[in-house]
Amino acid sequence: MRAPNLARKLILETPLRSADGAGGFNEAWETVGALWADVTARTGSERSLSGVAISRTGYRIVIRGAPVGSSMRPAPEQRFREGARVFLIRAVAERDPEGRFLTCFADEEIAA
Repeated sequence: MRAPNLARKLILETPLRSADGAGGFNEAWETVGALWADVTARTGSERSLSGVAISRTGYRIVIRGAPVGSSMRPAPEQRFREGARVFLIRAVAERDPEGRFLTCFADEEIAA
């Protein structure tokens, strides 16, 4: 297994939900911190939603490990941001038995 090239700076964000007074909620994103990552594209697909083409690409994002419970350990429903690009985290797993690195499986969606 090759060592990851942690050369891309990503911002980890977590959702903040607040009641909107009508039974729903408003969602905003709060910055948790910056992490260096190795980002690799996996698969891609396109679908139509209300007549708009949506392109989805899956990514494998490797970062340094963080213990379970740490605020710097990504979790599903959080996201990474790189400028205008947004990667929604779907799953997180240890990359190696020692937990030195984590693999985050994430999706990026773009309206085509």
